[in-house]
Amino acid sequence: MSKPMPNVAFIMMSFFLKCRDIYRSREEILAEVGIKSGDTVLDFGCGPGSYTQIAAQMVQPAGKVYALDQQPLAIKRIQKMSQRAGLDNIETICSDGATDLADNSVDVILLYDVFHILSPADKILAELHRILKPTGFLSFSDHHLQEKDIFARMTVDGLFELTEKGKWTYRFRKN
Repeated sequence: MSKPMPNVAFIMMSFFLKCRDIYRSREEILAEVGIKSGDTVLDFGCGPGSYTQIAAQMVQPAGKVYALDQQPLAIKRIQKMSQRAGLDNIETICSDGATDLADNSVDVILLYDVFHILSPADKILAELHRILKPTGFLSFSDHHLQEKDIFARMTVDGLFELTEKGKWTYRFRKN
C-alpha cells in the first residue's frame, strides 16, 4: 500500500465509520460471511476495528483474528479495544501488506473498503493467496469500486475465483 494516512485523517475516518456502523450493523454483514467458531481470520486493512472485534467473538473459543493495518493508530486502537473487551484471540500486525503468516494458515480473509487504495494490488493479492487455506475464502467489499472492476481486478492474475455474491459481500476462493 502507500504510506499510512496521517493521524488526523485516521481519526476523522474512524469517526465517520462509527457513524456508518449505526446505520448498517457490521454484525449483519459478518453474519453473511459465514465465519465459524475455530476459524482463523485475517482482517486486512482493519482500520479502527469495525469488523475485528465481531469476528473475534464469532471465532471463539479456539479461533484467532489477525488485524493488519499500516496505520500505527489503528493497531493501538485494536489493542486497546481487545484488552477492554477481554478478547485475547486478536493479534495485530502493523504492515503495509506483508503478513508474516504461514502458508495456507488462514480460513477467512476480510478485505473490506481498502482494495481501491492497495498498491501494488497484485503483490498483496499474491500474499493473501499464499496464506489462504485451500478450503478458505476471501470475503470482499469495497463501495468505491463498481462490480465489473471488482471482478476484473480480483481475478486478473488467476489467483482468485468468484464463488458467491451476497447482499453485502463477494466471496472468492483461491485457484
